Amino acid sequence: MAIQSNHIFINLPVKDLNRSMQFFGDIGFEFNEQMTDKNAACMIVGRNIYVMLLVEDYFKSFTGKALSDSAASTEVIVSITADSRAGVDEIVNNALAAGASASNDKMDNEFMYGWSFEDIDGHLWEVMYMPESDEDSDDDFYG
Repeated sequence: MAIQSNHIFINLPVKDLNRSMQFFGDIGFEFNEQMTDKNAACMIVGRNIYVMLLVEDYFKSFTGKALSDSAASTEVIVSITADSRAGVDEIVNNALAAGASASNDKMDNEFMYGWSFEDIDGHLWEVMYMPESDEDSDDDFYG
């Protein structure tokens, strides 16, 4: 059997933790307070999916590499799903209202609808909706 993890934690450096928490809270995300302190906030994205917002100096303690300048380059695009096309629009519109920048135009094709934004620290987020047929299930998608 291929490797499968029970949880995923995405770590993102942020300039101002409180401002980032307010931004993502305004979008509609919640935080695990037990895993949140002055250096890090654990944002709940889904069941067993988390984004750790780490103050830049704290983030640096996990790597010997320099941080990417998110204003000039991209290292990762965080992609999440919504439960409907309207859900995609709601998440991105909430992000834009909270101070995000539009990243790309909406994408609409027969198997996927998506829209993206750049958060207040320059990280790219893509929000997608992929309609499922009656025959589809997570088991089919993940093998």
